[in-house]
Amino acid sequence: MAHLLLRHRDIPDLHKIDVYQAHGGYDGLRKAIAMDPQEVIGVVRSSGLRGRGGAGFPTGVKWSFIPKGPGDKYVVINTDESETGTFKDRELSEKNPHQVIEGAIIAAYAIGAKTIYNYFRGEFMDAGYAMEDAVREAYAAGFLGEDILGSGFSCDFYCHYGAGAYICGEETALINSLQGELGQPWSKPPFPAVEGLYRKPTVVNNTETLANVPLILVNGAEWYTAMGTEKSPGVKIVCMSGHVEKPGNYEVEMGVTYRQLIEMAGGMRGGKKFKALLPSGGSGPVITEKALDAPMTYEGLTPHGSVMGSASVIVMDETTDMVWAALKMLHFFKHESCGKCTPCREGTFWMEKLLHRIYEGHGTLQDVQTLESVANQIGGRTLCALGDFAINPVLSTLKHFPEEYRAKVQGSANGQVKKAAARTAVPS
Repeated sequence: MAHLLLRHRDIPDLHKIDVYQAHGGYDGLRKAIAMDPQEVIGVVRSSGLRGRGGAGFPTGVKWSFIPKGPGDKYVVINTDESETGTFKDRELSEKNPHQVIEGAIIAAYAIGAKTIYNYFRGEFMDAGYAMEDAVREAYAAGFLGEDILGSGFSCDFYCHYGAGAYICGEETALINSLQGELGQPWSKPPFPAVEGLYRKPTVVNNTETLANVPLILVNGAEWYTAMGTEKSPGVKIVCMSGHVEKPGNYEVEMGVTYRQLIEMAGGMRGGKKFKALLPSGGSGPVITEKALDAPMTYEGLTPHGSVMGSASVIVMDETTDMVWAALKMLHFFKHESCGKCTPCREGTFWMEKLLHRIYEGHGTLQDVQTLESVANQIGGRTLCALGDFAINPVLSTLKHFPEEYRAKVQGSANGQVKKAAARTAVPS
């Protein structure tokens, strides 16, 4: 099957605007500006396209929340992409930038926005420069700027670089960072659709989400819903990494199983046995062999207590120490916490201390119980989802691999007994 999003793999030099147009580029925009903006929203809504950044909120519904009528409005592209194991938006930005730009312009037309900002992760300089080159081409060809294609619709596009903070992937923290404030989330309401960037109505969409939009406008909603599943239609870019033979990005129809994804990536590296998998980077609960035949959809892992998220799949083989893995993930979330919420700021600090003690062989059964207790006191008590993400490595590894925690604690206990015996031994 030909790629729909990773089209540059089939079409050389697709990042150049003349090549992109020769293969149907900007036809979706031409079709959109000939329609009423509400019609455009209706088509995207009927397609069932859901946010590809992880939350999975219906894109057309999100656009429909923007108040109608005059006034400043904004479209913000979320290319922060700081989730562990995620690298799809970088490839799109570098190799197929015009499809993202076109989708963003269609979104701006649909909601009545005249300005688009693309917020890049601070380390994504190459991707940002590639996008900037494409933006200049789009201006020169009349797809950005004043009176686009003689339609009377005008729109400008700006690239903005963050400072590499994971929290700025959350839309309200991203907006704060974009307008020069601390990259910290705010308590909702107000929601960005009502009071976002510069206190104006704002739509924030993921890079991959917007890359789907031109195709939906050209081919229609029914074409899109024919792919994937009823509740999760369309295609998805899956980031495969970890202990697989061929890590990388794979474009698939929604609904493939995780077992099939591992096979696509060449199977387990070195012929080792599968042990566990992170379906959405460090933020999603670990799944085991029992869940490998679940469909990769927004609801597919619900029976297994996990989520698809942004489909950043990290595979772990039989050699992986799951306590070590939990510690590594937790260190990341503790480091990336913005510190605004006490449960997240203090909870991640104490969980890391407890996990480190257990992993190093100095822990007790009480430490394991306290670790679980602290995690349970964080969930659902923070302004954004980072707190919930941070507890997933702990609670899911405790659930699926309790014996590894017991082994660490038992080893610690045995060590203490041996030390005590040595201290009390009577010399001969």
